[in-house]
Amino acid sequence: MHPSITGQYLARYQRLGAGDPAPGLLPVTGAQRRFLLVRALDPAGRADIVPMFFAFPRGTVDPARLRAAANHLAARHPVLRSRACVVRGTPVLRPEPADVPLEHIAPAPGEDARDALRRALAGWVADGPPLRLLLAHDGPNAEEEVLAVVLDHTACDGQSLARVVEELGAAYRDRTGPHDLPPADAAAELAAYKDAVLSQLAAEDRAASPRALAYWAERLHPAHEQAPLPGARRMSAELPTGATELLLPSPPGGVPFPALLDACRAAASALYGIGPVSPIGYPWGGRPAGAGPVLGCFLNTVVFPADTANTPAPEVTATQWWDDLDRADTPFDDVVRAVRAGGSAWSGRLDGLLTVDDARYLTPLRLGATPGREVHIDGRQLRAPFAVSATQGPELHLRMVWDRAVLDDRAAEDAFAALCAALPAGEPVH
Repeated sequence: MHPSITGQYLARYQRLGAGDPAPGLLPVTGAQRRFLLVRALDPAGRADIVPMFFAFPRGTVDPARLRAAANHLAARHPVLRSRACVVRGTPVLRPEPADVPLEHIAPAPGEDARDALRRALAGWVADGPPLRLLLAHDGPNAEEEVLAVVLDHTACDGQSLARVVEELGAAYRDRTGPHDLPPADAAAELAAYKDAVLSQLAAEDRAASPRALAYWAERLHPAHEQAPLPGARRMSAELPTGATELLLPSPPGGVPFPALLDACRAAASALYGIGPVSPIGYPWGGRPAGAGPVLGCFLNTVVFPADTANTPAPEVTATQWWDDLDRADTPFDDVVRAVRAGGSAWSGRLDGLLTVDDARYLTPLRLGATPGREVHIDGRQLRAPFAVSATQGPELHLRMVWDRAVLDDRAAEDAFAALCAALPAGEPVH
């Protein structure tokens, strides 16, 4: 049996410190390693980024105060001030002094603030600070300005985003900057982060057991991506991605996760036909047991084989999902290798993505006494043919985006309608 991919990485990382007890390099989690690999293989070297957009009344944002607050965060949290690099073939993070840029984005003729921010994000340079701020408005007479808080995905997961928003607002309120952080606190955060990542890697290594890999090899053997590779479908004047959304009443307790998986099965059936088994990925995970609540990227991608030829009873999907969760820590890379070693034709590409958020943990950014209004800006790159986000709260907010180089708008909109129809929810909220 081959050593796990994580085990091989751990061995290489430990060799970097041979003869040097403090090489100053931080290890990366399996998710971070995958993001860096995808970036390296991307012809344009694009990074996966996570932007949050907040609209404020014009003049609310004090740029110097906001940048000081962001640098306070970066000084405290190592992952927000570390650059990814490869040392002797081993991907690592190298901590640097906090230096969060705030860039004013001026709209070009014919652009509004959203167009300008979309253009700026498309030109994101991967070799730069993992946390950046962008500020734009529609023009001299604009009543609002839009602030983009943007993170490299290697620096954040869902748990991190809420803390970034909360702590950025607190530092802005308290007018704290990077020099207000005691060196002992910075050192403690650095040690806690490194410990959390090493604990995560040890957990990932254990989760790639022969029994778990055999389970996934059997479970995903029939899966095979159905979506074509990106082509030249979209027109040059269109945004690269399309989007649609709907607000539905949420049943008491919310919509069970297996029901959302079955809804994605309905979408895949509408897009790719009845019969195939489409791999649908969803992020899962959290900090390892005993680790501190550090900022970072501690998620794993779990794959659901959406069998479009059969729609099992809800309790069957639920039982299968609970069985999957027992092995949800098995790293995606090891899963793909095990499935392909078992003779599957699956390449590791996904036909779709599903993410679920809890509205209770989604708070707007507050700058001083003014809360921002979170807004969506579509048209950014997508690593899958389609992605569905479900925000659970008093209502169920469903949102679907798709890659226009793979799917046409009508097909994607029909798939979203099939997804919504498959859910145990009521009529749309108007």
